[in-house]
Amino acid sequence: MFFYITTFLFSAFILTLLSSGLINSLVNLAKYLKWREFIIAFFVMAMASSMPNLFVDIGAALRGFPELAFGDILGGNLADLTLVMALAIFMSKRFVLAESKMVQESAIFMAVISVMPLLLILDGKLGRIDGLALILTFFIYAFWIFSRADRFKKIYKDVKQKPVKEFSNFLKDLAKIIIFLMIILAASQVIINSAQYFSDKLGISLSLVGLLIFGLGNCFPETYFSIISARRGEGYMILGDLMGSVISCSTLVLGIVAVIFPFQINDFSPFLIARIFFIVALVVFLITIKTGRKITKKEAIVLLFIYIAFLLVEIFGAGIIQYF
Repeated sequence: MFFYITTFLFSAFILTLLSSGLINSLVNLAKYLKWREFIIAFFVMAMASSMPNLFVDIGAALRGFPELAFGDILGGNLADLTLVMALAIFMSKRFVLAESKMVQESAIFMAVISVMPLLLILDGKLGRIDGLALILTFFIYAFWIFSRADRFKKIYKDVKQKPVKEFSNFLKDLAKIIIFLMIILAASQVIINSAQYFSDKLGISLSLVGLLIFGLGNCFPETYFSIISARRGEGYMILGDLMGSVISCSTLVLGIVAVIFPFQINDFSPFLIARIFFIVALVVFLITIKTGRKITKKEAIVLLFIYIAFLLVEIFGAGIIQYF
């Protein structure tokens, strides 16, 4: 037990230490490519942080535990939109702006895309056709982003280096990002393994392990990244990372799992509570983004309350139902 607690805390410290350096390199990469910070966080950080989900979910499906894979995606998406977003807002100075037209439109895309898996698996099955549809949806969104320069381009006035030196620094930052991401992913896996050990000791069901342990554990990279981004005032990095994580997990990750190993979930009832709370969180997030065009600390409290309520109902709901 002491070993797992120690490795858990050490890995969490590594994530915190490296996230700041990763943000510096990502910002420099954005300046060199003249891309928006949102796009860099979406296609670099969010995609990279989805890799643990991909490996864990493929392994779970191949071993005959598809409820772990689906629970991981659903639980992770819910945590990203509520718990992680709230923590990032709390760590920011005042609020996180979302006034960009591209971010506003991406929020609509995210809402539609994140509901797709819930609709496709209503029959209890996720086949190869469903998987291909999810993967295609991801590339449609990517095509939409890069089909117009104003959606991903940004002019940085402070970039005044010579072309050769600028390209050299770009390669250095790219190498740093790759190294940072590899270490962060490794540290995340240690955290997930520790979480699995604790879940075994507590005797939690497979569905709850997927929703709570795997889903929350796989959120560690974006959690630390978002918190450090908030402290540095990089609001669009937060939105790009979290919205990108929801989109990539709902489409690319789940789609690849379904194509490699089509699966069926016989008992879908354990996910009923999670589905309800996810829809509620999605509606609240959309209303927040579309009305005030920013996320304030008051709204972060609402998002945090949704996740806490989800935990309480998910953990104690079954016992209450059985009691009555």
